[in-house]
Amino acid sequence: MSIPPTGRILAIDYGHKRVGLAVTDPLQLIASPLDTIHSQGLVKFVLEYHQREKLAALVVGMPRTLLNEPTDSTSAVVGLLRRLRRELPELAIHEIDERFTSRLAKQAMLAGGLGRKARQDKATVDKVSATLILQSFLESPLR
Repeated sequence: MSIPPTGRILAIDYGHKRVGLAVTDPLQLIASPLDTIHSQGLVKFVLEYHQREKLAALVVGMPRTLLNEPTDSTSAVVGLLRRLRRELPELAIHEIDERFTSRLAKQAMLAGGLGRKARQDKATVDKVSATLILQSFLESPLR
């Protein structure tokens, strides 16, 4: 399914406890951190956000090991994708490899001058990881 040229794209960095979220501007040029929420409220959050903002697409980070094998979170993300596709059939939903995003997020936070305490805040790392997933998608030929 193709992505409309305007409308926000929401990225999801799924974790069993917390989910990092990032979103583009309506012209899909800039990826920005949005929020960190509890994983149990994710689908409700996405549905409500879509009602307010009319999303153009969703991008979900797919967890894999360095050897490209499933992780302990992969099956949960597959279930999430199945549910999102059922709840939002009109939206393009893309999976993107999320390997290294947490490490890259910490490096980006360090390069950005964030202090040690801020870099250790897992919620901040999750939001930055979601932003990196979204930026990677925006730069990919998959669009």
